[in-house]
Amino acid sequence: MLGSTHGTLTTDFRARVEACGETPRTAVHSSAAPSADDAIPVDVSGRPLHADVPDLDRFFRPESVAVIGASDAEGRPNTGITRQLIAWADRVGARIHPVHPSRPTVFGLACHSSVADLPEQVDLAVLLVSDPLPVIEELAETKVKFAVAFASGFAETGGAGAAAQERLAAAVRRSGLRLLGPNTNLNAFEEFRDDLDGPAIALITQSGHQGRPVYTLQELGVRLSHWAPTGNEADLETSDFISYFAEQPEVGAIACYVEGLKDGRSFLLAADRAARNGVPVVAVKVGRTETGARMAASHTGKLTGADTVVDAAMRQFGVIRVDGLDELQDTAALLARARRPRTDGVVVYSISGGTGAHFSDLATEAGLTLPTLSQAKQDELHQWIPPYLNVANPVDNGGHPVGDWRGRKIIDAILADPSVGVLICPITGPFPPMSDRLAQDLVDAAEQTDKLVCVIWGSPVGTEDAYRTTLLGSSRVATFRTFGNCITAVRAYLGHHRFTARYRSPFEDAPRTPSPSYRKAQALMRPGQQLSEHAAKQLLRAYGIRVPREQLVTSAAAAVRAAGLVGYPVVMKASGPQLGHKTELGLVKIGLTSASQIRDAYRELTDIARYENVPLDGILVCQMVERGVEMVVGVTQDDLFGPTVTVGLGGVLVEVLHDAAVRVPPFGEDQARAMLRELRGHALLEGVRGAPPADVDALVEVILRVQRMSLEFGGELAELDINPLMVLPRGQGAVALDALAICR
Repeated sequence: MLGSTHGTLTTDFRARVEACGETPRTAVHSSAAPSADDAIPVDVSGRPLHADVPDLDRFFRPESVAVIGASDAEGRPNTGITRQLIAWADRVGARIHPVHPSRPTVFGLACHSSVADLPEQVDLAVLLVSDPLPVIEELAETKVKFAVAFASGFAETGGAGAAAQERLAAAVRRSGLRLLGPNTNLNAFEEFRDDLDGPAIALITQSGHQGRPVYTLQELGVRLSHWAPTGNEADLETSDFISYFAEQPEVGAIACYVEGLKDGRSFLLAADRAARNGVPVVAVKVGRTETGARMAASHTGKLTGADTVVDAAMRQFGVIRVDGLDELQDTAALLARARRPRTDGVVVYSISGGTGAHFSDLATEAGLTLPTLSQAKQDELHQWIPPYLNVANPVDNGGHPVGDWRGRKIIDAILADPSVGVLICPITGPFPPMSDRLAQDLVDAAEQTDKLVCVIWGSPVGTEDAYRTTLLGSSRVATFRTFGNCITAVRAYLGHHRFTARYRSPFEDAPRTPSPSYRKAQALMRPGQQLSEHAAKQLLRAYGIRVPREQLVTSAAAAVRAAGLVGYPVVMKASGPQLGHKTELGLVKIGLTSASQIRDAYRELTDIARYENVPLDGILVCQMVERGVEMVVGVTQDDLFGPTVTVGLGGVLVEVLHDAAVRVPPFGEDQARAMLRELRGHALLEGVRGAPPADVDALVEVILRVQRMSLEFGGELAELDINPLMVLPRGQGAVALDALAICR
């Protein structure tokens, strides 16, 4: 094993916290996190290993605010914004200073003619000007901490706008202040309800309007604490706010609407901080389709990234990706408010056998665990439920028991079962007075248990008192309107707590210094060139990855001698720096068993290469390895995340089935094994139709060694493709039969 490249997962979750009930979460810092005075540690390629968390306290709670371009002239856009900012400053207790070159006062407040005339150093400057660049340069002289630029016409408009945004970003970097925007809005200065208790949702959106459904959760009793509308992210970005919110004790969950990530590495570091602190991050990330990606680029001027890599990276670091804004609000609300589960078992309780069966099918298909209740528990439930009804799970009460004293008895008995962690009650339609009593019994029972109680109120009306008052009035019952959203949220809730219970930051084990393998392999790299198969295999050998016995020869006689040394049968292949797919050109000969076949194959291979005008460095005479599972392991460079590692079914299957899994280094053994479980063809590794199980441990070791190579070479290794990697029967290892490497 390459000891420093990975570590087996443990249950020592260093930053575990309880974000549940009425007790606010307390931020817990990893022991590996640097202090404010320490330099942020870097990995072997010079990339940071911890998020640099910006101190945004004075952004969200400033003591003094300057409004540049303030106005009180009716009909002017700046007037409404100024009015809202004055009201917001009053709520947060900030002094506000209007700035305008020709107004003595604005809304009765003394107005200053320029930034230089401000009476004090301000924490936050809000720029109501069409060109923020000159103002940024002025603000640099006054040591302003934060600025917000609403102006549009930057990267979202194309090349010229992108150039203007880069000039703005450069000015911000020189100034020392931090900028929100441009192309942002007033969402950061919304009024949040202060009469709601419990852990809150912090909201991050690149498109302000897309955050409205989450913001309106306050009307359903769900607390919000912050809203960061990041806009074009010339400076402050989604990752900065994730890192900051993950440290705030009142934040129970972070909800994000992301159009494009500014920097993949920063995003992973922020997600890592949230995972270490036990704070769930739920995200809608657009760009799953080509159309969605084009729209995202036109809106924010950002690269959306290859969606498969984004999806894998989010999953790897515990970010919960959902598709719709309705899923975002329901999932974030549940994760912010629900207590840590005791167990993953889900029981479905309904007044209709059809409803219970329907929901149970959907829940099971989604991967939720529905345990069969013990016979003793079923006998107990049959005290109140007719014996002909099924109570094994789902539990069907037949309807009538919910209308009297039996209803609460049933609920309490289910929740008392140690195999039950979540009770879900789908109420497909109101049927007062029984549905009213059922809702009240569920709420009352939820107040007496530390287990999660979920209700799906299926009425399309939504004005019923049982829904509006009883269910929504409870901080302990999670109420949904659809089966799908409930299943998505509960699956995310259980998955998040499983993930954080075993999470260990992969950055802690990332290599800090080059290995002896790297120093040995460096001499084999050829900048800007593709390596021959023989050279690529030498690269693998330097990292301890097994390759077949083989010799590179330049004559038929040498090929015959090599075959005798390698051992018959052999494979002969052309080897050259410009060769990719050799099989299609007829440049591979397999199963050769005699000297005459070797000589004929040598002549044929060199003739084909000469005819195709393909330069060779020789002919490889290779050991023939037949019995095993063909896999592919490779490295590619992603525009957002840098090196990524891919594993999948190899040979021709990789091109036909596209069955592959991706991870972003660094990652540990647990993630390497998770990659294999994600493959549709995973059963092939377990042995099918009499074939022995494959050596999965050896395959995992190859994945981790390739990961180490990708980290150490960074961008120098543009592409690596080991295909096929023959995974032999258990205990016999894995052999790289072919390899392609492209250097930058």
